[in-house]
Amino acid sequence: MTIPESTAAAGGGPGVSRIPVPHRPGVLARLRDREVSGWLFLLPLIAFNLFVVLVPSAFSVWYSFTDWTGISSKAKFIGLENYRNLFRDPEFVQGLEHNVLWTVFFLIVPMAMGLFGAYALSRIRRFRLLFRTLYFIPYIVASVVNASIWRSILDPQNGLGNLLHINPLGDQDLALWSVEFVNNWAWWGFLVVVFLAAMQGVNPSLYEAATMDGAGATRQFFAVTLPAIRPTFAFLGLMTIIWSFLAFDYVYILTQGGPAGSTDLLSTVAYRNAFSNLQGGYASATGIVMALISGVVVTVYLVIRKTREWET
Repeated sequence: MTIPESTAAAGGGPGVSRIPVPHRPGVLARLRDREVSGWLFLLPLIAFNLFVVLVPSAFSVWYSFTDWTGISSKAKFIGLENYRNLFRDPEFVQGLEHNVLWTVFFLIVPMAMGLFGAYALSRIRRFRLLFRTLYFIPYIVASVVNASIWRSILDPQNGLGNLLHINPLGDQDLALWSVEFVNNWAWWGFLVVVFLAAMQGVNPSLYEAATMDGAGATRQFFAVTLPAIRPTFAFLGLMTIIWSFLAFDYVYILTQGGPAGSTDLLSTVAYRNAFSNLQGGYASATGIVMALISGVVVTVYLVIRKTREWET
């Protein structure tokens, strides 16, 4: 005989055993659940990000297939013409080449300086905080301030340019390297701080074992430190590539892409096309290509991370 649940719960009838009724948490109890409340707090942020990121991104994709001027409300669909013109445009090709050179420079010079600086700081006890602060200060100073200071320092009439008889920001052969140098001066301190934080998490027993094996500082760095901070190293490499393709402020403040386009990056080319040449659709196509490059880099990183089973 089937016993009605309500009867069982009420304990009705002699000889009928009680069947526990599953407890159903109320609405307030579910709201108090940590996971549910977490999602509730995240919802406004997710909605805001979708509004300010997804909507403009969708418009950019649409405008990249149009002849939109950037100021008119009218936009005519022209298919892939903007994308076909991109790779026939010498300014775009030159900007892409400069972006590749920029990325290679920032993957080598600041990364090496950051690693060396962090490793040196990890081996000292006194003044570590002082050096870490000094290295980090240029990173938190506004880029317009840093760039203005260095433009005065490199001035060909009253600065180092006059002393060395060169024009670092006016010479087509030196301008790109000079801008990279200035940007690196503000950037590498950030890498020092991040690498140092990662190095401080390395198990000290690994260094003790390496010392007992007779490993010196250089061998310990390559055999212990570098493998231990590999996820951090790979992540910063990934972000360096992405940020290199987004670089804009130092180039625009120091040279505005000149002289004769020798410091043009994709970002300055897109900016000029959008706001000077009134080619909003064409500039949108440039932005989409930049986003695709970043997407490919991120995908490669995620595949490597999953393959190698990195923790972070």
